[in-house]
Amino acid sequence: MGSLIDTFHIDIRLLAAQAVNFAIVFLILYFFIFKPLSKVMADRSAKIAKSLADAEEIDRKLAEAENKYKVRLAEAKKEANLILDKVNRQAEENKQAMIIRAKEEIGQIINQEKQKMQVEKAATLKEIKKETAGLVIAAVEKVLGEKMDGKKDGEMIKQMIK
Repeated sequence: MGSLIDTFHIDIRLLAAQAVNFAIVFLILYFFIFKPLSKVMADRSAKIAKSLADAEEIDRKLAEAENKYKVRLAEAKKEANLILDKVNRQAEENKQAMIIRAKEEIGQIINQEKQKMQVEKAATLKEIKKETAGLVIAAVEKVLGEKMDGKKDGEMIKQMIK
């Protein structure tokens, strides 16, 4: 070993001093740089892992929410169709009720008009009878040549009955 030291001109005290300096620099670097740096890197890796886990959870919740949305949308469509069917049925019932009511009103109007026509017919017949009676009396007066009054009319009726 002595020859090795002489051959390479190695100074043991210098080598020991360099070893101590290297140890001091290594310890300083380890405690002040490597250890905090590894802690920061570990924290960052944990944050990244947590972010990835959160992203997966968010994706899962998004898919679940999307499925719920689709289910709710389908339910809403079913409810809307049921409501539309109900409204259509109710509209049809209202239509039928209005048709029946209109027919009843038309029937009542027709009956009222028939009654009016019968009243008018009766009044017209009464008027025609009066006019006919007046014409018959006028014709009889012309035929007989004298004016008829209640007495003469009564006598004539008695003669005809006999």
